[in-house]
Amino acid sequence: MEKERLKKRLKKQMDFCLEIDKEKRIGRQTYRSDAIQKENDAEHAWHMAVMTLLLSEYANDKIDVLRTISMLLIHDLVEIYAGDTYAYDEEAKKTQRQREVNAAEKLFSMLPKDQETFMRNLWDEFEEGATAESKFAHTMDNIQPTMLNAATKGKGWVEKNAQLSKILQRNQHTGEGSEVLWNYSLQNFIMPNVENGKITDDRTE
Repeated sequence: MEKERLKKRLKKQMDFCLEIDKEKRIGRQTYRSDAIQKENDAEHAWHMAVMTLLLSEYANDKIDVLRTISMLLIHDLVEIYAGDTYAYDEEAKKTQRQREVNAAEKLFSMLPKDQETFMRNLWDEFEEGATAESKFAHTMDNIQPTMLNAATKGKGWVEKNAQLSKILQRNQHTGEGSEVLWNYSLQNFIMPNVENGKITDDRTE
């Protein structure tokens, strides 16, 4: 009986591992640093995970680095079913939460019950953004694409006619995970692109 139980458990885990390969197919709006191709969700997750290894010392509060990385690696898996929602697409954002909750239920239920609970709790923690780990994860989730936008000389911002007010609104909680990293992003990635016209300064309009 135990052997059969473990066989079924492993089968569920392997099925899940294969299913999440689909994350590589989910395109994002952010260009890679070559300014030619756009990144996919899996690349985005990997990049943030490595950044967290290197930058966690700048968190406002002490964080469990492994838990934060785990959160970043799984938080966009739901987009396999829900699709990527562009940060400034106000219409798509109206249905985003329900689409992603439905996707989380479908995806994580593929796992053995204990791991389903673990993954869902981790995903919910990221979504709620109340813990030190989830706050830092959100900091990474906002700064990584901003860094790439700046590295590509604002190509994505120009294409989307980016406005400073919307970028600042999008980043209103970024500093809650790390004031140091948010200030760096603002001073080195965002404001230089306001000054060179890649981002429209609409604050006085």
